[in-house]
This record gives sequence, C-alpha cells and structure tokens, in this order.
Amino acid sequence: MDEPILNIAEREAINAGRWFSSLSPSLRHDILRCAYVRRYKNGDLIAARGDIAEEWIACAKGAARVSSTSISGKQITLTYVEPGIWFGDVAFFDSDRRTHDVYAHGATTIVCVARADFKKILAAHSELYEALMWLQSRRIRLLFGLVEDLNTLPLRARLAKQLLHLVRSYGVPSLEDGNEVRISLQLAQEELAQLLGASRQRVNQELKTMEREEAIRIEATGLIVRDRDALMRIVETDR
Repeated sequence: MDEPILNIAEREAINAGRWFSSLSPSLRHDILRCAYVRRYKNGDLIAARGDIAEEWIACAKGAARVSSTSISGKQITLTYVEPGIWFGDVAFFDSDRRTHDVYAHGATTIVCVARADFKKILAAHSELYEALMWLQSRRIRLLFGLVEDLNTLPLRARLAKQLLHLVRSYGVPSLEDGNEVRISLQLAQEELAQLLGASRQRVNQELKTMEREEAIRIEATGLIVRDRDALMRIVETDR
C-alpha cells in the first residue's frame, strides 16, 4: 500500500541511519524529495528474486527479511534489514536481476527511489558515488566477518554476537526491569537458527544454557537480554 509521506518515527529512523546521516543536507534532501513510501503487512513480498531492480530502497519501520529458497523448496532467512538501512543498489550497478527475495517481517515501511531518479541524484551529487563505495565496502567487511565467524567461532559465541546485534538494532527497555532489554523483533527459533547456519534444536539448547546463566530470559513474546556484558564475555572467551 502506497502512502504519501513518512510519519515522524519513520522519518527519524531514516535520518538516524549511520550512512544516511553522514550525507550532506542537500543530498539527503534530494533523496527524500524523490522518494515515495510503501507500507506492507507481515509476510508481504517486497521484492522477488529474478526481478529487474527498478527501485533503490530503505527500511523505515519493521524489518525486511532477505531470504533464498533451497533446492528442496524451503525458505532460508539470510538477514533482516533494520530501519535506517538502504539496500538494493547492487542490482542497479551491475544491471543484473535481484539475487534474493525480500519480505516484510511485521508491519514494515519501505522508502523507494525509482531508477531514473536515482540516476539524476547521482548526476547532481558526485558525493553519492563515494558514499556508495563506502557503503559497499562496509557490506563486504561485514560479509567477510560473518564468513570468518561461521568458520572459527562455536555456535554459542555466534549466537551471543547475534543477540548483541539484535539488541543494538531492535532493543527496547523492558517494562519489568529498566536494566533489561527486550528484542522487539519477533523471531521464531527456527528463524534465529537460519541466521546462524545451525539447527533449531542446537540453538534452543544454547538459549536455555544462556537463560540458566541469567544472561537472557526466554518469554512467549520474545527474548529479554538481562546481561549484555555476559553475552560479550561469551563472545570473547569462546573464540
């Protein structure tokens, strides 16, 4: 569903993005001036693998779930794009088709810039070339980091790192205890396991161990992080 403008919270999420906030005011203005807004319900398809990329997009609310489909037909979640993150530009650069499916995870708001407007912005702002190079370099670093973790860290450490990342991206103070943080992104254990390249059973075992150690608390509505320092120690000591 298309809506003409972002609400205050959505605009704040876009403006607070680390990459977007580093751009000059005039470039940010031109990007948002050309942008249009789409809102999706949980599970709606945002972009399909094999599609020609006609839009550069950013998440302003909720999460964009990036997934692929295995040979057996099972959907595998690769990552969740959080509010403030721009993506989908790779297919613009190589003129190839989109490599993955993107679905809304929860009520999700997406900001879109059409290909023609994207090219006009590039022509008017040479700054954007360097900014996009930085963005791609950042993604490559993160990708290499994920590959290294997968090959060198035990599941327990990878899980702790993932929980810390989710706290930074989706953490909200717990109403029961201000020292605790609730992960507002609703993830089934199967989805969390897919992010880690592990089975749901193994992830469930590690979560229960962390709960016994009072680092987290598992609730029906999601995960509560009780002790971020404990999770950081797991990452450091389990290397």
